[in-house]
Amino acid sequence: MATHYRPTRALLVFSLALIGIGVWALKGGESTAPRLGLDLRGGTQVILSPKSATGEITSDQIAQSVSILRQRVDGFGVAEAEVTTQGQGATTKIIVTLPGTTDRAVVDDLKSTAKLAFRQVITFDYGTPLPVASASPSASNTPVPTPQIDPSLLTPPIQAATLDEDLAARFAALDCADSQVLAGGGLDDETAYLVTCEEDGSYKYVLAPAALSGTDIESAIAGLPQQGAGGWQVDLTMTSDGAKKFAEITTQLATQQSPQNQFGIVLDGLVVSAPAVNEAILGGSATISGSFTVEEAKALAQVLKYGALPLTLQVDEVSQISPTLGNDQLRAGVLAGAFGLLLVVIYLMVYYRALGIVAVASLFIAAIALYLTVVVLGNEINFTMTLAGIAGAIVAIGITADSFVIYFERIRDELREGKRLRTAVDAGWERARRTILAADFVSLLAATVLYFLSVGSVRGFAFTLGLTTVIDILVAFYFTRPLMVTFAKNKWMNEDSALTGVSPKRLGAVEQNVEVTQ
Repeated sequence: MATHYRPTRALLVFSLALIGIGVWALKGGESTAPRLGLDLRGGTQVILSPKSATGEITSDQIAQSVSILRQRVDGFGVAEAEVTTQGQGATTKIIVTLPGTTDRAVVDDLKSTAKLAFRQVITFDYGTPLPVASASPSASNTPVPTPQIDPSLLTPPIQAATLDEDLAARFAALDCADSQVLAGGGLDDETAYLVTCEEDGSYKYVLAPAALSGTDIESAIAGLPQQGAGGWQVDLTMTSDGAKKFAEITTQLATQQSPQNQFGIVLDGLVVSAPAVNEAILGGSATISGSFTVEEAKALAQVLKYGALPLTLQVDEVSQISPTLGNDQLRAGVLAGAFGLLLVVIYLMVYYRALGIVAVASLFIAAIALYLTVVVLGNEINFTMTLAGIAGAIVAIGITADSFVIYFERIRDELREGKRLRTAVDAGWERARRTILAADFVSLLAATVLYFLSVGSVRGFAFTLGLTTVIDILVAFYFTRPLMVTFAKNKWMNEDSALTGVSPKRLGAVEQNVEVTQ
């Protein structure tokens, strides 16, 4: 038990972990300061106009779109983002406000419908004839000449219920070099045939009705091929129903001749890739591959993970907005936290004397760990610190101080019973740790519930409170306790000095008399 405890090892492990976080936080090319939220730094406001293929926009569609957008911005790691609506019906605007300066890729991902479908390839390229349903037996073998088509009929999505002459003519006239065609984003009918282009404009396709849709996808993860060759890709895992459908369609495609043995993976009306199927795929998994960068693959996985928007979103305006509070409030919040920390330090040093050095050192280490962790989270997932988050950190100062008070008072109780300091430190920890864990668990549970049941700045408060509580547990177990054990071995701490804070006489210790009976 206590006799086998090695404080040096615990301190070494904790020091190495803290150094590792510091190197991660301060590595070259990354920000070495926490990212600030909307209220302290300002941000980017994106105004989106919803459009519907039917022209009718319902309140349920707006609510679903807002929910998906909120999940997307949170999934991008952008904390404290705001998603609100303005107006009603067809005049509704969705306003997304993101902390800091937002690059164009994030805006594009927000408006992306993320409508995914797997469709069999009927034909592709410019010169392949389209087998048109016709009374003439030779019609399917005759290339369709390029006709003169009204440009309005070539605006995506280009669809028809059957493979007819009109669809063949529109396929022949489709220009995949047209930027409007390559913009995609249209809400297509999954039950109809689709004429579209590959996203880079290199091919155009006629595709059968969708065999699978985005609702058949359970998860999407960006990664590199297991063999290590090739660029980034998005690995999809199907639902149980999706896996069954996928097995059926790949079994059917494996028996077809090219190009009918290919299926086009269609995202927002454009073909991302069109792999050939040589055998049935029964595992319920698929891969979207292409010339993705790591950012593009992660963004695609992110939007697919939360499903397709029920509406098409058009970006009306992207503008920078000023902070709602600013540097004065930030300075006031930091000063309030520093003043509260100073009061705690003064109290600990006055009341616990030399014992307070352990508490102050632990508070200092906890503050460093929190700062470095916030920097790492800002660099990795764009976590932002707001005034509410700072308030959460200030509240956590009291929680952290409670851990020291509980531990120190348990040590004093053991000393009052006549035990030596080294024994009292071990026995006090056995009595204190359950109380510390119980108190921190309550705080962590409250922070977790508050985080998942709230939005906006309240989530920032809850997240920071929970993060600081976890750091408090680690500091108590891997820094405060081993440091206290080390102090207990010090000769001066074992002397009966009032300055140690653990003087048995000042604490009213009872003398233990040993009686020998015959």
